[in-house]
Amino acid sequence: MNPIGKLIAYWNRKVKKFTILDLKLAQGAAMAFGLVIATLFPQITRLSVWWFVGLALICALRPAHTIWIKADDPA
Repeated sequence: MNPIGKLIAYWNRKVKKFTILDLKLAQGAAMAFGLVIATLFPQITRLSVWWFVGLALICALRPAHTIWIKADDPA
């Protein structure tokens, strides 16, 4: 297996141990990081709201595909 495949397999094993609390704490950390970036670069907050809507849609594509389109693995 190539080094990238090993790295992905390693992180997949780690992430599978996450609970809902871990996921929400990671989400909170990402939001806090976003606030820090907005504070350091205030001109970001002057962008049109449509840029943020577009970014949200792009980021939602993969999870939406996984939830609604991707076939379930037979258990």
